[in-house]
Amino acid sequence: MKSEAVTFDAKKTVYPILFAVCCGHFLNDLMQAVLPASYPILKDAYNLSYTQIGLITFAFQITSSLLQPVVGMFTDKRPQPYSFTMGMLFAFSGLITLSFASNFVTILLAACLIGMGSSIFHPEASRVAYYASGGRRGFAQSIFQLGGNGGSAVGPLLIAFIAIPFGQYTIAFFAFFAILGGFILFKVSNWYKGYLTHSSFKKNAYNEEPLGLSQTRIILSIIILLILIFSKYFFTASISNYYVFYLEEKFGLSETASQMHLFLYLLAFTLGTLFGGPLGDQFGRKKIIWFSILGAAPFSLALPYIDSLWWTSACIVCAGAILASAFSSILVYAQELLPGRIGMVSGLFYGFAFGMGGLGSAILGGIIDKTSVTYVYHLCSYLPLIGMVTVFLPNIKKRRAQK
Repeated sequence: MKSEAVTFDAKKTVYPILFAVCCGHFLNDLMQAVLPASYPILKDAYNLSYTQIGLITFAFQITSSLLQPVVGMFTDKRPQPYSFTMGMLFAFSGLITLSFASNFVTILLAACLIGMGSSIFHPEASRVAYYASGGRRGFAQSIFQLGGNGGSAVGPLLIAFIAIPFGQYTIAFFAFFAILGGFILFKVSNWYKGYLTHSSFKKNAYNEEPLGLSQTRIILSIIILLILIFSKYFFTASISNYYVFYLEEKFGLSETASQMHLFLYLLAFTLGTLFGGPLGDQFGRKKIIWFSILGAAPFSLALPYIDSLWWTSACIVCAGAILASAFSSILVYAQELLPGRIGMVSGLFYGFAFGMGGLGSAILGGIIDKTSVTYVYHLCSYLPLIGMVTVFLPNIKKRRAQK
């Protein structure tokens, strides 16, 4: 009984649950990363245009983004501890469909199934991280995001060594990660179910002290945060979906070598996520958002003009690490603006992020078809400068200190 009381203490970080949901996020996003990492295989096999590649990503991202806020709002009122299993089932179905797809329409269906799995997983998993944080919310979201970004980094690496050499059918291998994820997240579901019946639940979820901001100021702040997500995910869409083609076009690299460079970027993105949340807890989330968005600008602006592969990779790594540090702070900042609506906020921001990534991929794919991959990198290099709107955000840490 004593250990159970500690487990449900709202003031203590529940590390086993945080790391379990981190592992679940790792497996979930690893399976998601299989889709864009498979684009070179699918493009060659079915003679797809860049516009069609963009539409595949759009189908995945929009399916996920439209459903996530709905799932979040529903689970704010009726939490679903065992919904993780359903999310993994959708991901499993999507990967099996992708491995046996024989035309563009079937690939779109597979993308939608994978997207639906993501929409079910993220709002509830982010909520569990919030509850298990013990008040260290930036840290908890960073651990949670570490799993997701780690999975996104490993996915293309595994594709490079498994699917590219052995063909499309080997994508079915990745569906077994959904089964593993289901087993890991079952433990999280049991803890979550117990937490919902404990007094810590209401204390942690609904008794947040209000910030004293007007409704108009809160809405304006949410809009600003969504603008930041727009700039961040339009830029990352240009990297995660088209960086392989950029390296092939500009430097003549092979598919496998290009995937290795993409892995370096995604690894840097993962490390940036790890440090962003704890730094936000310590120094204030607004300062970390400033650093993350504007700190990436010099590297993004320099990228299109660099003719060295080494310096190109260095710029991408630096931009990825700095830019990634923002998301945990942005998400927790929004959760603190709207206490008691964790699922809706998480679903809105994850959904909007995926939606912007999908929209960006579709738009950029169309531009590439009419121009070139290099032109798109010139265009996207200015996106981090949109981070200037951060100046209009209120300083939450300062407000709490004054209370």
